[in-house]
Amino acid sequence: EISAGEFKAKCLKLMDNVARTHEPLVITKHGKPVAMMVPVMPEPATPLFGYMAGTASVRGDIVAPLDVEWEAESEA
Repeated sequence: EISAGEFKAKCLKLMDNVARTHEPLVITKHGKPVAMMVPVMPEPATPLFGYMAGTASVRGDIVAPLDVEWEAESEA
């Protein structure tokens, strides 16, 4: 715990300490807790493998030949 007045005087140093130790800091006013400074925890990175799983859908027959002749198949 730290008083609001002391917090004001040492704010930047206290922020560094919270970031380094990962310990929250309670700030008091007239002896009563009024705020809490907590460290920001980085969110775990989303793995790239499988992150799009379940988002695609197949519509129709993707294996059957098309009834359209492609230019690449024709002799020019």
